Amino acid sequence: MTNTKAKLSLKQAILGVTAIAGLAFAGQVQAEELRLLTWGGYAPESVVKQFKEETGIDVKVTKSNNEEMIAKLRATGGGGFDLAQPSQDRISGAQAEHRIYKPIDLSKIDSSQFIGSMLEATKTNTTYKGDVYGVPHVWGTSGLVLNTKLASTVKDYTDLCNDAVAGKVSYRLKRPTLIGFAFALGHDPFAAYGDKAKYEEIMGDVEKKLISCKANVKTYWEGGDALLSLVRSGEVVAAMAWDTGGWKLNNDNADVTFVAPKSGALGWIDTFVLPKKTENEEAAYKWINFVMRPEIAAQITAAAGNFTASKGADEYADDKLKAQFQGSFPQEDLDNIKWYPTVPPGLETIEGKVLDRVKAASSN
Repeated sequence: MTNTKAKLSLKQAILGVTAIAGLAFAGQVQAEELRLLTWGGYAPESVVKQFKEETGIDVKVTKSNNEEMIAKLRATGGGGFDLAQPSQDRISGAQAEHRIYKPIDLSKIDSSQFIGSMLEATKTNTTYKGDVYGVPHVWGTSGLVLNTKLASTVKDYTDLCNDAVAGKVSYRLKRPTLIGFAFALGHDPFAAYGDKAKYEEIMGDVEKKLISCKANVKTYWEGGDALLSLVRSGEVVAAMAWDTGGWKLNNDNADVTFVAPKSGALGWIDTFVLPKKTENEEAAYKWINFVMRPEIAAQITAAAGNFTASKGADEYADDKLKAQFQGSFPQEDLDNIKWYPTVPPGLETIEGKVLDRVKAASSN
């Protein structure tokens, strides 16, 4: 009996240890998933696959945009995701209002992989109460996408209201349109960010211009694919859109391309931020350092069409994309890019009311 009991006790002990190990392993497997809230093209399948092969970590990708990212994180108090990618102007203001992010531990970032000036600028623009909340990833611009033969008179955003392109214009009813038109009207909306009364005055001028321009607009585009179809069909010959859209169209039609407006293209930087309730912070840092490697960053540029803040990644970029970029951005236009600063709390409410009134106004 003693031997039998001893054998049973040993067997039970082994089973117990195995069960505990199994639970630990299951917990480890469950934890090794990175929940990424990002934009389309920023986490292509080839990159996700290579990351898993190197680290064993699965990446669950949720595609979104700035407004939805903030809404999702607000709804959960900063939960549900381990890493997010809002634009740099949507970080410190959102943190001040909603407390949805946690500071970046810069010691866990391989800063040598970043373009130094872009890293420093983003750190500055995403600092809140002394803590840095974001580091740069993908950047690009919005400006004019034109059929250069049929819309040769369009040199700036407000030229979309010219009679020569009447009925063949498209842009979004979103804040980039408000900002672009403000610059083209001779204002500096970014300089007025700290003065709500001045900003409302500028937006009032923009509102009047956009309402007077409604008759020129074929449609207010929402999805990028819809805009590309409108331009390809010839229904739209002049639009306000992202540089990548212009370059994609240029691949099909040499007359269509992205043109930097006279008052300056609007520059944006999409970042990496940690949601307040991230559950796999270490995986988030591993992903950041992985995708900033030049050869990996080049894959993201190929998928998204935009360049990244990865130092040396342009050496791996497609020759045609580099040529398109250089054609759209002579040095003077590159130097004239208006980079989005942090949006102070309250301005989006002003903008939202303007957009609502423009949408509701009748076209004449």
